[in-house]
Formats: sequence, structure tokens, C-alpha cells
Amino acid sequence: MTALDATSIDHINMKVKDLADSVKFYGNLFGFQIKQDDNPNKTDVPSKIIGNDSIKLCLYEIPDMSPEGGIAHFGFHVTNFSTVISKCKDLGVQVLYGGEVDWDKSKSVYIVDPSGYEIELSEFSGGGL
Repeated sequence: MTALDATSIDHINMKVKDLADSVKFYGNLFGFQIKQDDNPNKTDVPSKIIGNDSIKLCLYEIPDMSPEGGIAHFGFHVTNFSTVISKCKDLGVQVLYGGEVDWDKSKSVYIVDPSGYEIELSEFSGGGL
């Protein structure tokens, strides 16, 4: 049997502590816009789909959620990587591990969103692999 030809991540579905804070965070840092208000299949939980042409985040507000024990982090390739640290400082975004982390073929900056999710921002897609 031939493997499926997956070419990118379609979306990330995630619980967030505060929907408004998360929409603002991702909007300010990445320019993500609201693509859809409230998922019609989950009317009991406030939600939004935000993103751009390449990335979609499906956010569900669960105030007492904890990101621990699930995803260690998720990553975005950033074409203007040289501005990551200054943009994070301007917005008061927590940068982890002392700033840029050097990998074999790329550099990364790790940050934390309002719900505690760790996000890797990479110089080269897939770490240049």
C-alpha cells in the first residue's frame, strides 16, 4: 500500500484558557485573523478558527484547561526570522531558553502563548532537514 502524500499541517485544534486573549495574542504576533466564529458542532463551548492562508488554529475556550501532558510544542516557520526577538519584546511575549537556539541547519526561538503552549519559531521550515 502506498503512503498518503501529506504536504503540510492543515490545522491545530487546541483548548485555550481565554479565547479573547488567545485571538489577540495570535493576531498581534502572527497577523492571524478570525476565519470562523463558533464551531457549529460544539455550540456549548466558545470557539473560533483563526489563521492565515497556510495555518489554521481551532481554539476552544476551556478556562481550567492545562496544556501539560499533551503536545510538547508546535512550530511555525517564520520568513522574517531576524525580527522574531524584537517583535516578541515589543509585545511582551515570553521568550524561553535565553533567546535563539542553534540547531544543525537552522535556528529557533521558543515562546509561550497565553494558555501555556510552547511554540517554536524556526528560521527554516522543518529545521532545514
